[in-house]
Amino acid sequence: MAKSHSRFVCQSCGDAFLRWEGQCRTCEAWNTLVETVVREPARAGRSPSTSVVLAGRGAPEPLRSIAEADIPRLSVGIGELDRVLGGGLVPGSLVLLSGEPGIGKSTLLLQAAAGVAARVGPSGGHVLYATGEESSGQVRLRASRLGLLDGPAGEAVRVVPESEIGRIVELARTERPGLVIVDSIQTATVDDLDGPAGSVGQVRESALRLMELAKGDGIAVVLVGHVTKDGTIAGPKTLEHVVDAVLGLEGDRSAGLRLLRASKNRFGSTEEVGVFEMGEHGLDELTDPARAFLVEHDGAAPGSVVAPTLEGSRPLLVEVQALVAPVSYGTPRRTGVGIDPNRLALLVAVLGRRAGIGLGSHDVYANLAGGLSLEEPGLDLPLALALASSLRDRPVRPATVAIGEVGLLGELRSVTGLERRLREAARLGFVRAIVPRSARGGPPPVVDGLDVLAVGTLREAIGVALETDSRSPAMLV
Repeated sequence: MAKSHSRFVCQSCGDAFLRWEGQCRTCEAWNTLVETVVREPARAGRSPSTSVVLAGRGAPEPLRSIAEADIPRLSVGIGELDRVLGGGLVPGSLVLLSGEPGIGKSTLLLQAAAGVAARVGPSGGHVLYATGEESSGQVRLRASRLGLLDGPAGEAVRVVPESEIGRIVELARTERPGLVIVDSIQTATVDDLDGPAGSVGQVRESALRLMELAKGDGIAVVLVGHVTKDGTIAGPKTLEHVVDAVLGLEGDRSAGLRLLRASKNRFGSTEEVGVFEMGEHGLDELTDPARAFLVEHDGAAPGSVVAPTLEGSRPLLVEVQALVAPVSYGTPRRTGVGIDPNRLALLVAVLGRRAGIGLGSHDVYANLAGGLSLEEPGLDLPLALALASSLRDRPVRPATVAIGEVGLLGELRSVTGLERRLREAARLGFVRAIVPRSARGGPPPVVDGLDVLAVGTLREAIGVALETDSRSPAMLV
């Protein structure tokens, strides 16, 4: 048997020390010593037969001759979550779910555990739910609120209030569940380390041991991860490298909508997004997510433009809102919520230099309705139109959508999946679309029920959207 003990290992040079020190004596780096479990291999030599077997396992083989792996999927019974995972959980995978406190991580995973239990059945596998943050009674209260006690989850989901990873791994290997949930990785500890829960060494070693459980026993493991004040996942970056998928649950806690995204997924796409709404019985899937981020207005709304975005294979229509106000004193502000503030500042400069929309003496505020956050370049054109509309206090024509990227010279560039976006806009009742003119001179996409207007420059687009003469700069100043 290999012996294990803890050492404080420098993350810069790799040298090990018996106790923690503020500065590494080898490379002189500060605060780089992390408590790590060091395993000494057994001294007994291998027998010749063992060496032959190990050599045979590692023998290289041609890529073409490798058998294609048939990876089964474990559906969690929640369509939006299955979509983001790429079709469901893969047995033997390690998944990390992160999000702000109170956003609904534990609620979503308890619903997923119930979904797995309902599909596996009482005579098959079950779900092991290890909680280090709550007691068993608190988990039961949440399950009762979600209405899960009377279904298969009442028996098939087994809760253990445990944070020691060795005990969790032992239970998992004894009971052989189909899914293990650890809530959360920041409360998990390893007895071989002396550091407190949540420290770099504890989080990393806990994740590595859970990875050994997942890969070695073919059990899907889902971890809950906390986030820091700047929105990044707490703990070492090793945590994100070890897991197979990193999911993020985001949204405004005061609002009902929640978005689930994948920033890493070894078994699927990272461009898909799941849309939920927090309701009385937990997180509910939205039947028509393309309509979820649209805001109903009683009349014309200056500074509001609808943009057909594309999240993976799913088109979503988003309302881009802007407010432009004269500066009373000081330096003008440039504030964006849900969009890149650097992109907002760039568009303000392009509007003033290329389209005659001077915003240098105005405060500029921009927002995506519904608490959505996007980084798509195609939002350039609707954002620029919203700014021009707010400055002139002139609304964009009703039932109009716009999409396109804006260059520094004021030219418009097309975006991917344009026809799919426009078809979704037409389905939701929009009758007019402003899109970039094709660089190859081809005609714009033809969509039934939608009048597609192709323009080449930002100045042209503003003239079409606000029904002004785009050839007269005086009307735009």
